[in-house]
Amino acid sequence: MGARVAGLGNASTVLTDEWSILNNIGGLAKVKEVSTAFSFEMKPAMPGSSRMAAVFVTPIKVGTMGVGVFKFGDDLYSEQILTAGYSNQFGIASLGIKINYIQYRKEGFGTDNVLSVSAGGTAEITPQLSIGAYLQNVNQPKLINDERLPARLGVGIGFKPIEEVLLIAEVEKDVIYDPIIKTGIEYAIHKKIFARTGFNLNPDAAFFGLGFKGWRIKIDYAIQYNSAINFGHQASACYRIERPRTKLNQEK
Repeated sequence: MGARVAGLGNASTVLTDEWSILNNIGGLAKVKEVSTAFSFEMKPAMPGSSRMAAVFVTPIKVGTMGVGVFKFGDDLYSEQILTAGYSNQFGIASLGIKINYIQYRKEGFGTDNVLSVSAGGTAEITPQLSIGAYLQNVNQPKLINDERLPARLGVGIGFKPIEEVLLIAEVEKDVIYDPIIKTGIEYAIHKKIFARTGFNLNPDAAFFGLGFKGWRIKIDYAIQYNSAINFGHQASACYRIERPRTKLNQEK
């Protein structure tokens, strides 16, 4: 989730922002401000497929922790997730782990509740090169019908040839489905304004996004297109509740 991620073709392994709590938990350690954010996604051609999420993250004495909620679907079928996670920096790497309480509801079939564990990490090899990886549903909990919740692995690389440009390439593999190849490009038009684009293979999809980053507020929008769902839209907003303590001390 997060419209910045959506604008980059959903390539999230190397990103380090408040949405890391729902994407790659390893990136959460880089967040140094108390922040809250909300995102909403809709696909007009697919009624009942809307997604929404809200997160809250805060640095603590050692590392960063956060909570997030996610909802997909309608009265016929829905998924709800409540997540709590923690991430910390270890040298060039940041590692994180989170616990997910997941609820599936199907009209006429009742409700299924499971607990899953996910983990992830990022590493800044050089100021220009970073890598990231995550594993969702490590424990693969059983559902009511004795099926297991599938694990999902993502591995990616980020490269900044110049300060204004970020290139991302990522492979995501679900134990059931073929790998998805994701690519994304972010360009800083101005220090506060960003343009993004991305492309996925298997299934093929194209993405485009815009973002604004102020001191307290970040606003992002993304649009997705593929032949199956036509257009999808996602918008998100983040509010930074306070500045990092180090910056406040410098100003004093």
